[in-house]
Amino acid sequence: AIPQAGLLQIVAFVGFLELFVMKDSANGAEPGDFPGDFRNGALDFGWDTFDEETKLSKRAIELNNGRAAQFGILGLMVHE
Repeated sequence: AIPQAGLLQIVAFVGFLELFVMKDSANGAEPGDFPGDFRNGALDFGWDTFDEETKLSKRAIELNNGRAAQFGILGLMVHE
């Protein structure tokens, strides 16, 4: 069981992240950005230097990796 004060701290921290840090910059951002772009200028690994074809390819790779991870977790849960 989590103490009430600890639960309140977790909720407050997540609320802080949602409201001030992890803003969806695609809402009102420049054209070409996509929903779910949470970079906010803080992290930049050269994403803006890629052409559109490379961006689409990398997004597809990331989606497929996420799907594979979900199936892996599902397999572990079913196995139990």
